[in-house]
Amino acid sequence: MDNIIGNQRPDDLDNVDLYIIDAMRADGRIAFAQIAQQLNVSPGMIRARYNRLAEMGMMKVVAITNPLRLGYTTMAMIGIRTDGERMLEVAEKVSAFEEVIYLIVVSGRYDIMAEVVCRDHADLLRFLTEKLYRVEGVRESESFMHLKIQKEVYF
Repeated sequence: MDNIIGNQRPDDLDNVDLYIIDAMRADGRIAFAQIAQQLNVSPGMIRARYNRLAEMGMMKVVAITNPLRLGYTTMAMIGIRTDGERMLEVAEKVSAFEEVIYLIVVSGRYDIMAEVVCRDHADLLRFLTEKLYRVEGVRESESFMHLKIQKEVYF
């Protein structure tokens, strides 16, 4: 079984917890009874463990959509430079835009990296000119168009 965080795992997780996490990462719809059967324990135990893991914020089971199948044909990663003292304020404002599906504050060449999904190139242009560039504190940005998603893992 793989460890949760690099070569270390939180002390309060045992092998049953790790198995539940791995099983649900592979298939979020797997029945507790099926996991229980694989571990030779009761479904009630698995349910209780799952609830504890969810309450601890260790895992959350959600539906993952495919933007391309939903009519969003343009995806991009945008590196954003900000006025230094406004970085967190800019991150908060940009993260509120519906086009933004992922946003991180980073070190390096950019202050913020934002992943966006748009209907088409014209929609991306509207996002950049009518939303992103109007956020006070945004100095400049660079867009990296997604050409192909080679690997996508939800850890």
